[in-house]
Amino acid sequence: MSTTSVIEKQKDLEKRNRIVRRIARELRDGFYVNLGIGLPTLVANHVSPGMDVILQSENGMLGIGPYPLPGEEDPDLINAGKETVTELPGTSYFSSADSFAMIRGGHIDLSVLGAMEVDEEGNLANWTIPGKMMKGMGGAMDLVAGARKVIIAMEHTTRDGGHKIVKRCTLPLTGMKVVNLIVTELAVIEVTPRGLVLKEMASGTTLDAVRQATGADLIVEPSPGVF
Repeated sequence: MSTTSVIEKQKDLEKRNRIVRRIARELRDGFYVNLGIGLPTLVANHVSPGMDVILQSENGMLGIGPYPLPGEEDPDLINAGKETVTELPGTSYFSSADSFAMIRGGHIDLSVLGAMEVDEEGNLANWTIPGKMMKGMGGAMDLVAGARKVIIAMEHTTRDGGHKIVKRCTLPLTGMKVVNLIVTELAVIEVTPRGLVLKEMASGTTLDAVRQATGADLIVEPSPGVF
């Protein structure tokens, strides 16, 4: 691997870790949390020590722990993304039908999902891009309808610099007016009836950089926090 590739990989890892560390600060004792496939699953590695948070996976597991250490993987313990995970004391297992009954019954306090687009009304598109291979919608539509709070974990722009936070979603919707908070490597943005409110900016970035990377209007707090 070239030096340039190593540097790019390290930058990508730093961006991802910045996002999931910030989202972990939204967790509270007693929360039942579902972490979506991909970037959101990394939140499990940043739960504060001593915090009583119960992680749920729609394939039928309640009580997910952090990722296993190399050599300690159990192929029978996987999350919805088919990644090996660990179990915590008291972990329980059940059918996918029971899992979705929990979700649809409103028993999940927080769902963390990725996104392809989010707009200023909190509409979410995260399951397909027309013309590209589609694996299926997974549980996202149920999660955004049933969870009490939805946080989006994603990079602020596409790989070619296109906007992912937009005035109106153009991709097929997963849910309408379902997103509460957007966390990217650049900013923490709250979806409100007034519009998108910039709550925090990443250290080392500027307001101009955040505005340029955002394809929707931002309402800027008098003194945005730093994360």
